Amino acid sequence: MLIQRKVNQYNFFDRSWAEFKVGFGDPSGNYWLGNELLSQLTVNDSYKLRFDLQSRSNSNNWYWAEYSTFRVLSEADNYTLQVSGYSGNAGSWLGKDAFNYHNGMMFTTYDRENDRWSGGNCAVSHSGGFWYNNCYTCGVNAVHGSFIWYGLPGGRSLQSTRMWLQCK
Repeated sequence: MLIQRKVNQYNFFDRSWAEFKVGFGDPSGNYWLGNELLSQLTVNDSYKLRFDLQSRSNSNNWYWAEYSTFRVLSEADNYTLQVSGYSGNAGSWLGKDAFNYHNGMMFTTYDRENDRWSGGNCAVSHSGGFWYNNCYTCGVNAVHGSFIWYGLPGGRSLQSTRMWLQCK
């Protein structure tokens, strides 16, 4: 099941908490499933998460990152992320994979800040809601320049991304 798809560098993901809650877009273009449904689907730990990442430096190259544990807690917990069990070829950054850096973080949007950055709101600075830590190491919902995945072989800049729920 598709969670996220980003096919361009624009600020399509610069959305409010309410919009991320219910989801938006079109699965054939830019898309977000919705945090509420994501929470309901993952609460029983019956899915794993997969990222498909297309490199901007060589658009013929696709990389992947998979997580055997992926949960999004309820809105009462600000859709806190629980993720572990990385495998894939998306590389590592400082000995960790880029998405695991955000493990334990609450979701942040321009109108609801839950990140750890003392310099402001990461969703405002990078124009897209996400589970930001001290801003990002994987900016899959961010605009050009911040649309990245740290550790990606051949350079961190992305051309397009997809996030999938897969049955365990």
